[in-house]
Amino acid sequence: MLDSKVAVIKIGSNVLTQSNGLPDLDRMAHLVSQIQELISKGKKIVLVSSGAVAFGRQSIPLPEKLNPVFKKQIWASTGQIKLINQYQELFGKLNQPIAQILVTKEDFRDRKHFLNMKNCVEALLQQGILPIINENDTVTITELMFTDNDELASLTAAMINADTMILLTNVDGIFTGNPSEPGSQLIEKVASSMPEVSSYISATKSSFGRGGMLTKYAMAKKSADLGIQVIIANGKKDGVLSAFADKSLRCTWFEPQKVKHATKKWLAHGAQYYKAEITINEGAKASLTSSVIRSLLPIGITKIEGEFSKGDILLIRDEKGEKIGLGRAEYTSKFAIERLGQKNQKALIHYDYLYLFDHD
Repeated sequence: MLDSKVAVIKIGSNVLTQSNGLPDLDRMAHLVSQIQELISKGKKIVLVSSGAVAFGRQSIPLPEKLNPVFKKQIWASTGQIKLINQYQELFGKLNQPIAQILVTKEDFRDRKHFLNMKNCVEALLQQGILPIINENDTVTITELMFTDNDELASLTAAMINADTMILLTNVDGIFTGNPSEPGSQLIEKVASSMPEVSSYISATKSSFGRGGMLTKYAMAKKSADLGIQVIIANGKKDGVLSAFADKSLRCTWFEPQKVKHATKKWLAHGAQYYKAEITINEGAKASLTSSVIRSLLPIGITKIEGEFSKGDILLIRDEKGEKIGLGRAEYTSKFAIERLGQKNQKALIHYDYLYLFDHD
C-alpha cells in the first residue's frame, strides 16, 4: 500500500445500513471519527456516501404498491436531508466543516460542468472543508444514473487527481469464491500485470446497494490503470481507516499504473458520455496505435455520425466498427465534415486529448 495525500472514500449503503434496513448510526459515527483523524494528519479527503434511501425508508412509510421508481425518488430525496444532517451533527462535534455536492452523470459529460465541479471541490479542500458527494437520485432515472456510487467515486477520484480510492463495503475485499464459503481466500493484491480475476467474483448484488462486486472490480481496475491506488475493504470493521493509515489493513489492494494526464482521466470515463462517433481508416488506426504519439487528422476520418461542438467527447471506431478510443473535439462537426478526408488540415483530436482503449 502506498502513502496517500488525496483520497476519495466511498461508503456503501450496506455499510451504513443495519440488517433491518434502518441506518446504522454507530457505524456512521465510528467512520466519521476516523475520517476526521485522516484529515487532522493533513490528508485531503472527499467522501462519496450512500445511505440516503435507508434514512428515507426509516422516516417515510410508503404504500407497498407504489411505483418502485417513485419510492426510490421519495426515499432518496427525503433521506438525503437526514443523511447530510447526520453527517453535519457528527462532524460538527469534531469541528470539521462539511459541504454537500449532489451530481448527475451529465455533470461529468460536459467539460465546462466538469471543470466547474472540479474547481468547487478543490476550493473546498483548500479551505479545509470536507466535500460529501452523492448522486442526485431525485432527477436521475435509468440511463442517466451512475451504475452505483462506485462509479461516482471513480469519476470523482479521476476528476480531482486523487492518488487513492477506498471503497468501503461489507466484506474484506475480493475473494477467490463466495466470501461466506470456508475455502475462499482474500485476494490481497491485484497487480497491473495480473491475469483477469473477475472470474472469481460472485455476481450477486447486495440487498441495499445497486452494484455488486463485479462493478467494484471494474471501477477499481479502471482507476488503477489511470494511476490511482484502489482499496476495497470492510467498512463494518472497527478501525478500518486507521488500519489504512498505518498500512495494516486487510483488504484487496489494486496496484496503480503510471499516473495518466488529467484530461485522459476524464476521457477514460467518457465511454457513456460521448456526443458523436467518427470512423477512421486503417492508416489512421495504425498511426494512432503505434508507439509514436500522434493526433487524429481529418485525412484519416472516413465517416462522422452525430453533431458535436468543440470540447465534446467523440468515440473513435475503425472500419470494422470496433471501438478504438475516445477523444476531445478541437472544433465542431460542421467544420470537421467540410474537411473530411482532406490533407494539411488541423487535427480534429489532439494527442493530449486522446484516450485509446486497451486491446490486449
